[in-house]
Amino acid sequence: IDNNEGLINCYRVIQNKIGELINSLKKHKNEKNYFYKIRSIDRIPEEFKKLSSVERASRTIFLNKCCFNGLYRVNSKGEFNVPFGKYENPKFCDEENLLAVNTVLKGVQIINGDFKECLELAEKDDFIYFDPPYQPVSTTANFTSYTKENFNKMDQVRLFKVYEELDNRGCKVMLSNSYNEFILDLYKKYDLKTVYAKRSINSDASGRGQIKEVLIINY
Repeated sequence: IDNNEGLINCYRVIQNKIGELINSLKKHKNEKNYFYKIRSIDRIPEEFKKLSSVERASRTIFLNKCCFNGLYRVNSKGEFNVPFGKYENPKFCDEENLLAVNTVLKGVQIINGDFKECLELAEKDDFIYFDPPYQPVSTTANFTSYTKENFNKMDQVRLFKVYEELDNRGCKVMLSNSYNEFILDLYKKYDLKTVYAKRSINSDASGRGQIKEVLIINY
């Protein structure tokens, strides 16, 4: 389940139309003017609506592989706004990897929606993993723009309540987030494990490298 329609469309196309997707990706070019031409399509709603599911997935993957730092970010209008990345040879058509993902996704139910929708599906002893937009650890590290509706503190609290409900049902639940006082206090009754993850996406070079995160477990 994910609220990002573009991401879910990519998964569904990889799952059901992998051959068409690979053919479409092979047509793209790693050129600055071409990149901005493809990026600008969502500025014209009438044109964007004309794209097939395969064309939209191909566009998303191409932009993500060729944009600066491989960052996925949209503005308040839902328009992709990351600049060109100037990579020498970005692998926007990784055929081997795409075919492997296609195999893994066979028989998987992929849902575009709010995380609370898992409450309609989850039963006792099910395992649920949440990977939400992380709570900002500072005023500059505040990226949550995966959709046009940013993920804020109220959403973090909503997620906590869903986590609690799943816990009460007897589900096994795991959640990742930033190592942040707000998050640590919110989930203080659960098992909190400190982990370190490598991060290369940060406008400040000093913020790159190993980042402290928390893994929240109820079992």
